[in-house]
Amino acid sequence: MVNPRIQHRPTICYRPIKPSDLETLERIHSDVFPIRYESEFFQSVVNGCDVVSWAAVDRSRPDGQSDELIGFVTARIILAKDSEIADLLRYDSSRVDQTLVYILTLGVVDAYRNLGIATALIREVIKYASSIPVCRAVYLHVISYNNPAIHLYTKMSFNCIRRLHGFYLINGQHYDSYLFVYYVNGGRSPCSP
Repeated sequence: MVNPRIQHRPTICYRPIKPSDLETLERIHSDVFPIRYESEFFQSVVNGCDVVSWAAVDRSRPDGQSDELIGFVTARIILAKDSEIADLLRYDSSRVDQTLVYILTLGVVDAYRNLGIATALIREVIKYASSIPVCRAVYLHVISYNNPAIHLYTKMSFNCIRRLHGFYLINGQHYDSYLFVYYVNGGRSPCSP
């Protein structure tokens, strides 16, 4: 099915984000998020410094922009023992090497939404986390009013673990956040059997 805002049938491919994506990545973040990110964040993403990332591109774009970002996900590996969810994991505390993958940002250009791109990008992160034997979970925060994102993570079997009051400060106003977790490699909630 062709999205009514796209005049062609898209052929979506996924690849790592690279330095030539910098300007487009900054523009999409500015369009998608109410939070402004520092230039150091974008440099870390495009250069793969402490951040892993995937880009979605439409290889069938007729305008010569077949390698331009239309979506992305960025993530960071965090030691489980140092994370804010250490209390939510059933893990061996003697294994100091156990990690988590924290999703930093996820976005899709408006014209390409509702085509499964965000789902595919999240699957890339889950596949990556699952390939790390010491990784126990993928987790993220969602601002409380972002109902499409909340629906997406719930549909993808992420568990909503906590509501964090006043987590985000945007333009002088506080907003709540939900903390979502997806367990991998035997990681599980302390409430699990």
